[in-house]
Amino acid sequence: MSSEPDTSTAGRPLLPDERAKPRSGRGWADGGEATEAGAGEPGDIKVVAAGALCWRTRNGQLEVLMIHRPRYKDWSWPKGKLDEGETTPECAVREVREEAGVGIRLGIPLPAPVYPVASGMKIVHYWAARIQDGKPEPDGKEVDGVRWCSPEEAHAELTNPSDRLPLHALEEAHAEGRLRTWPLIIVRHAKAKPRSSWTRAEGDRPLAATGLRQAQAVSRLLTAWLPDRVVSSPWVRCVQTVRPYVKTRSVKFKTVDAITERSAKRKPGKARNAVEAQFDKGKPVVLCTHRPVLPVVFEVLARHMPAGLSIGLPSKDPYLAPGEAIICQVSAADEGRIVSLERFRAFDD
Repeated sequence: MSSEPDTSTAGRPLLPDERAKPRSGRGWADGGEATEAGAGEPGDIKVVAAGALCWRTRNGQLEVLMIHRPRYKDWSWPKGKLDEGETTPECAVREVREEAGVGIRLGIPLPAPVYPVASGMKIVHYWAARIQDGKPEPDGKEVDGVRWCSPEEAHAELTNPSDRLPLHALEEAHAEGRLRTWPLIIVRHAKAKPRSSWTRAEGDRPLAATGLRQAQAVSRLLTAWLPDRVVSSPWVRCVQTVRPYVKTRSVKFKTVDAITERSAKRKPGKARNAVEAQFDKGKPVVLCTHRPVLPVVFEVLARHMPAGLSIGLPSKDPYLAPGEAIICQVSAADEGRIVSLERFRAFDD
């Protein structure tokens, strides 16, 4: 669904996912500032949308994918308003598919312009993205043209001034080697049945009914980053959390004893090594574990990011809500360096 045209002369950068509960998010980029979603954002935001700047390199030169919208007679980026129940990453992926005919994997978050439209203030969340399947082509309805072009050509063609904000950030990330990345995602298992009412082995304690719904929402959220591998604690509640995604995408699945509650408490060094191993592989991955293990996980992540970025890591118990995820973008050029950090809660019953 296309968006209303920008009527402002400039946008302002906002990195987080501005969502009201039950779905929320927060984001940081290397060298940028963080803003709490919902808490630090002005209350006059009436429209939330999301999109992506698809990019590629040809002969070493950066190119971006633009769309032409006949209704507004403008060149812009694929973007649109959120559907009911969507997170902003899900919306961005869907809109690019609908408007440009391609499937994407989200990369680093880009600044989110805020500008006035007829119904009030609007924010558009953007990500850098790589095409994973399909060939760009217009939908023939809201979009009647697509084209790859250089950033210089894009700056000249863009109709709305605020659309240049994420483009500037994309160019800067490319120049600094922060654009080519792979996602490392940490998920706390979804809501489980209470410990107090469970009399059998702790490792067999399953998800509650709410947790099973959360697991479906986690699966939908993960498709925005398309992790090729899933690493999980073998305890039932973690396996149940990632099972919908594993079944939907038919990806590689592995359980690791070192990231269970019991093992991580007794031998935290092995838990750290299990997390560190994901950096060694250097491929898109999601790791699902337990609340008590998260401080160990975040300790490892902090070693791979600058201090200005590590402040975004949760530091207080419970660290993440059930089913909540941390998304790290790891540089492919600077081995093991995390260049952006986002936090999303896919579902809250």
